[in-house]
Amino acid sequence: MSTVQTPRKFAALRNKDCRPYLFGAALAMMADNIEHVITYWVLWEKFHSPALSGFQVISHWVPFLLFSVYFGSLADRFDCRRVIQAAQLLFASVSVAWGVLFVTGTLQVWHACVLLVLHGLAGSLWGPGEQLMLHDFVGDEDLPSAVRLNATFRSLGVLFGPVVGSALLLGLGATAGIFVNVLFFLPLTLFLFRTKFTGHTRDHGVPRARVGLTESVRVLKAVGGNHTLVSMIILGGLGSFFVGASMQSAMPIFAHDLGAAAGTASAASGEGIDGASLAYGVLLFANGAGGVIGGILLEATGRIRPTVLAAVISTAVYGVTSLCFAITTSYPVAVALLLLGGVANLASMSIGQTVVQLLAPPADRGRVIGVYGVSAQGLRAGSGFTVGLLGAAIGVHWSLGLSAAALCVGTALAGVYALRGGKSVPVATTV
Repeated sequence: MSTVQTPRKFAALRNKDCRPYLFGAALAMMADNIEHVITYWVLWEKFHSPALSGFQVISHWVPFLLFSVYFGSLADRFDCRRVIQAAQLLFASVSVAWGVLFVTGTLQVWHACVLLVLHGLAGSLWGPGEQLMLHDFVGDEDLPSAVRLNATFRSLGVLFGPVVGSALLLGLGATAGIFVNVLFFLPLTLFLFRTKFTGHTRDHGVPRARVGLTESVRVLKAVGGNHTLVSMIILGGLGSFFVGASMQSAMPIFAHDLGAAAGTASAASGEGIDGASLAYGVLLFANGAGGVIGGILLEATGRIRPTVLAAVISTAVYGVTSLCFAITTSYPVAVALLLLGGVANLASMSIGQTVVQLLAPPADRGRVIGVYGVSAQGLRAGSGFTVGLLGAAIGVHWSLGLSAAALCVGTALAGVYALRGGKSVPVATTV
């Protein structure tokens, strides 16, 4: 593919239209994670159901798998401001519904299942419209910066969501905390009433594609003929399917195994902190902080351009660090690997998202982004099988190690496929 001009450092933050969106999205993502902290705690205390805990992960990611292409078509067809506001309203409504059930003491398992699915639908509805808005705010030249900084701000939300959620849970209780959480969705929702950008203002009158199965199938066929797009979609899916959300869910096991080192360190300092607890907190923080640090470093240096080679290398680094994390017995090494892996994962995902947007035709950009979302987000549900269920049989260290090795092999094959595809051109489209 043709080289993309290196964007200005922190270009999206310099953009007066994009900047408030980034901060609003970070708050909304933080609210998303606050809800997880509060509701997961209440559900476990009330039902003590491992099956329900598993459903929490499935319900969050399966909507991305099933509906991303359709929601991408909605973003193509309609004002993305309203699409995102609908998603934020759904998020807030789910939080309110949780609060009502907590107040009345009427929460049942089926209530929880419905609300968990609705929460997942809100996230998958938000994704394609958001990417179109970022492109509309900054255009092609600064798109890499917008995608990268948006991923960084989202990582900040993921990082601080559990902290704020725990503070609300301890300070106000589950009921008051979940109602307060609604307020964090408001800044982004209100900003979208003020901005003039719709996700389509740079399309210069390009006809908007119809919403329907036939149109989606046409776009899927067109995507299949572009080696670069296919390789980016495959790379996103490989990381999600083989590692994905499993790293965080398996962290208590790794913390227990690495807790001896953390316990030794705390004993030496006289703090008397349980080694496993200390290790768990630090490992979780490192897992989230890597994405934040990576986004800032990549944006500050501006050295990594959105190319196939960069995506392949960063995905391979993510696979290697995950493999090394699975087998290391050193607590400091594990923390360093999580930080480096977070940097690599953010680079891989932001590069893939940028390349997909730049190659997608304006009329079908939302659908193409939706296809990428199916792979990069929806396949995260599969990591529950590749690491979680396999780990129950052979141990999590082995399952994560084998999954990470498979990620490395798949990355190499995807890179060969992309580089043999020749020069990439935008996906052909007709409306």
